[in-house]
Amino acid sequence: MKVSFVGTGYVGLVTGTCFAEIGHDVICVDVDEKKIEGLKHGKLPIYEPGLHDIVLANQERGRLTFTTDLSHALANSDVVFVAVGTPQREDGSANLEYVWTVIDQIREHATEPKVVVIKSIVPVGTNEKASERLKQGNEIQHSVASNPEFLREGLAVGDALNPDRVVIGTRDERAKELLTELYAPFSQQGVPVVFMKRESAEMTKYVANCVLATKISYINEMANMCEAVGADVNDVRQGIGHDKRIGFQFFYPGVGYGGSCFPKDVRAMKSMARERKMPMRILEAVDYVNEEQKRVAFQKLVELVRGGLADATVAIWGSAFKPQTDDIREAPALVLINQLLDAGTTVRAYDPEAADNVRSQVGDQVTFCDEKYQTVEGADALVIMTEWEEFTQPEFGRLRAAMNGNVIVDGRNVLEPADVAVEGFVYSSIGRETAQPRVNSESAVPAVAN
Repeated sequence: MKVSFVGTGYVGLVTGTCFAEIGHDVICVDVDEKKIEGLKHGKLPIYEPGLHDIVLANQERGRLTFTTDLSHALANSDVVFVAVGTPQREDGSANLEYVWTVIDQIREHATEPKVVVIKSIVPVGTNEKASERLKQGNEIQHSVASNPEFLREGLAVGDALNPDRVVIGTRDERAKELLTELYAPFSQQGVPVVFMKRESAEMTKYVANCVLATKISYINEMANMCEAVGADVNDVRQGIGHDKRIGFQFFYPGVGYGGSCFPKDVRAMKSMARERKMPMRILEAVDYVNEEQKRVAFQKLVELVRGGLADATVAIWGSAFKPQTDDIREAPALVLINQLLDAGTTVRAYDPEAADNVRSQVGDQVTFCDEKYQTVEGADALVIMTEWEEFTQPEFGRLRAAMNGNVIVDGRNVLEPADVAVEGFVYSSIGRETAQPRVNSESAVPAVAN
């Protein structure tokens, strides 16, 4: 089938490429000429494991092309996906400016009926408005369907090729027929393809993300309580997770969630509720708890770094909001960096993929290092803010030799308290008691913080 994606950001590029991978002919469209030229030459605008190889492979097969010419894409597509951004406004509502621009362009340039599929995350009712907008002054009868994405950054290629389910919102028989054909390779493998009203499909995306965000804020609040009463949240996770009604997924304590979806979607749901004068008390709490959790690492440093942060040097491992991505949108590490800079702290940072994105926001206020051990040179404290695999088994001897102090704040609980304490460090994590240093016979530094 011939398919086009308007918008080659995270969702459009990954989904379009994966459709090409399963055999469809895909045209990806974007107004950013530099991005399109880069993609034509194999340069991706995002980091996503596994994506680069299948982009190149499908370009070579002729199944994946990139262009800035929407008219060309419309003339050579049966199904047109709208995958542009819907950024958050100051009041938390979704900005649909880019969606409406694309819808208007389709109305103006399409010369025959299309199935227009909105992949972007949009408020409930947007698909209905898009359908009406396409009809304005137009004799061509387009079909409109909602098809929300459920991609996890860092795992997006696998999610796109092996989805848990496909959700499609339409009552239009032509749209249903074409989308059934489009997703046939998945349904033939047993993936549920669930058809529903457009409003239900739009709502499904928000409800899914709000559930996951709620689980994260809940376990973080419980982790803080565990720390206050002397319990270990990891033990508690084991105690509740084996209950099949609860499980383990998304019950990982840390310094809060970030990224392009959870914060924005929680606030968009709150905005939709305000418009309808319906209180969203649970989501209000979820958002509040998460924003407060992003400040936990800084508070731990205030308590543990002797002599104050104004004269201290703090090393940060990890800037992306999660591992396996270079995305720093709403990243907890940015909150910590800004807090430290406001406190007059010297900040050194390392992230294997996201450093350039952080540098674009903070400039030369932060020293960016090319290697994790270089980051800790002269540091009074080390903070782990992203759970990259390379941070899970540090060489403590190298840390001791390079650092001035011996404070480690683990915002992702990637280390074991006893293992760190025996190496002579003060170790503070999320939802577990602070471990005081217990110097072993090979330790080379005294067990004091700063």
